[in-house]
Amino acid sequence: MPQIIELDQNLINKIAAGEVIERPASVVKELIENSMDSNATSITIDVVEGGKTLIKITDNGSGIKAEELPIAIKRHSTSKIKTAEDLFNISTLGFRGEALASIASISYMKITSKTKNAETAHMIEVEDSRILSDKPTAFNNGTEIEIHNLFFNVPVRKKHQKSISSEFKSILDIVTRYILINPTIHFKLIHNNSLVINSPSTSNTLANISSVYGRSITKSLIPINFSFFDIEIIGFISKPELTRADRTYQSIYVNKRYIKNNTIQKAVYDGYADLLFHGRHPLFILDIKLNPKLIDVNVHPQKATIRIEREQELYGAVKNA
Repeated sequence: MPQIIELDQNLINKIAAGEVIERPASVVKELIENSMDSNATSITIDVVEGGKTLIKITDNGSGIKAEELPIAIKRHSTSKIKTAEDLFNISTLGFRGEALASIASISYMKITSKTKNAETAHMIEVEDSRILSDKPTAFNNGTEIEIHNLFFNVPVRKKHQKSISSEFKSILDIVTRYILINPTIHFKLIHNNSLVINSPSTSNTLANISSVYGRSITKSLIPINFSFFDIEIIGFISKPELTRADRTYQSIYVNKRYIKNNTIQKAVYDGYADLLFHGRHPLFILDIKLNPKLIDVNVHPQKATIRIEREQELYGAVKNA
């Protein structure tokens, strides 16, 4: 029988990376969520060759202290939770403390950050989980994370990356999802040095949606604002005559977290009842606010699936809304 051994920490990080980071879009998602948790009002996503060559996320958030940068790339290092009780009352998008460690183990990564009260910024360079340099540098308040050569030491994962256009399409999709739900954040998406999306900060939610979907679609959206005890549902749905052949234009958020949930999706379709033609799909953007204690986001490392207490009650609320 093979001898049981304790795995090397670097190997543990690579195993974890396989769960958290599937493709360049996974990196973009995790880093955008970190920027949002830092209360950033400006987030720029700069990618080259669909993220295969470079992913750079720059924000003007609260930043990371110099002495905490080396800790930030260790597994299960997070500022979001401290106790078991916190795990069941999560109000932030990130909390597991695995993203930076996972990315650091499968790429060359540079993190530059400055907090508001720091005299100077600090920068660390990491490759294969090893810190190559740790030094002061010049930078504005906020954080910039550069990822080069993703999956360079995980050849099987690197080999199975899709085409540049396909990988960028996935990045575009996740950036779009977060633009739709965050009108007060100025998002920029740059691909191969070309500006693809420039979505300025606005207090007008419809103007924000229009910057993504265009005016013709926005004109056919109906606002939703519905409350049922401690469930609040706000957002927009399309008129029955505005449908698509697929579900691409459907976004569900719970407490600002983009998720996929069959129960909520079914409730929307049941709400339309027989107003939809067979094989046609409505457009909708729904932000559902729930007590964090009623949801479990610690289901999967990618956090796209959550468990919801009183799911049938939520189904009824969404259908009625």
